[in-house]
Amino acid sequence: MRIIGTGSSLPQQVVTNEDLSKIMDTSDEWISSRTGIKERHLAKEETTVSMSAEAAGRALRNAGIKAEDVDLIIVATITGDYITPSTACEVQAELGAEHAAAFDINAACSGFMFALHTAYAYLQTGIYKTALVVGAETLSKIMDWSDRSTCVLFGDGAGAVVVRAGGEESNEEGNGGGLLAFEQGTDGSRGKVLACEGRKNQNPLVQNPFVPSYVDMDGQEVYKFAVSTVPASILRVLEMSGTAAEDIKYFVLHQANIRIIQSVAKRLKADIEKFPVSLDHCGNVSAASVPILLDEMNQKGMLARGDKIVMSGFGGGLTWASAVIEW
Repeated sequence: MRIIGTGSSLPQQVVTNEDLSKIMDTSDEWISSRTGIKERHLAKEETTVSMSAEAAGRALRNAGIKAEDVDLIIVATITGDYITPSTACEVQAELGAEHAAAFDINAACSGFMFALHTAYAYLQTGIYKTALVVGAETLSKIMDWSDRSTCVLFGDGAGAVVVRAGGEESNEEGNGGGLLAFEQGTDGSRGKVLACEGRKNQNPLVQNPFVPSYVDMDGQEVYKFAVSTVPASILRVLEMSGTAAEDIKYFVLHQANIRIIQSVAKRLKADIEKFPVSLDHCGNVSAASVPILLDEMNQKGMLARGDKIVMSGFGGGLTWASAVIEW
């Protein structure tokens, strides 16, 4: 499977740490020193569907293919605009991708990687040839904006890639890549350390008044999970692919916290310069963070054909997923 196009979409409105300090007891120094985040984009008119469709459209244009050439659309999100129809179905309609099957995946911050691996399975079996994989979130709608310990961390946005089944024919423009190895995992026993409740049952037998639910997070537990699990996962995919860490040009990690990224780099004994970041201006965008960063790197010309990169997502569930890609 080769990546043949990338795209991303961020809300127009930028909210800085200084802006947040005016509505809650926090400061730019407190947020940036602990997380590396300086600002984030928050949706105003934008929706999960509109950002997904915009990112997907840009990925299609970057790949040089039409929407009707797409066989499969998978959207990773925990913040769809509807319970049903799925975000992927709405994106299919927006793009006019009439030949594509479409569905969503919920694996929180690992969602894009889970979706990418799912697309790989479809393409490997020959069921489909071309897939559109999107990670998209409007996290601002599930944040408690009076809880300064969580809401300052997150942002909104979407990222997308177009992937095509094997062979050099999928890489005529030299902008595709091959998936060399991947792995993913789950520890549901620790899932409640990062959670957001859904609707409670309300029927003739049970009465529960509607109360909005917001993200609740035990930051210390999530940090401990990430700094131990992510390096181990990356080392496993490097071994599976027969690739040495020093041969990796970039490590494209989920953008949760700069301290996590620094810790992973230290444990891998890798140069921190190999770990590009977008969290300084995007914050944590959950399933969207890896594809947004990947598109930024692609648009800046940071990736050349033959470069090997590692991508890794980790977060709610608890879940993790890593892959080695040759660009």
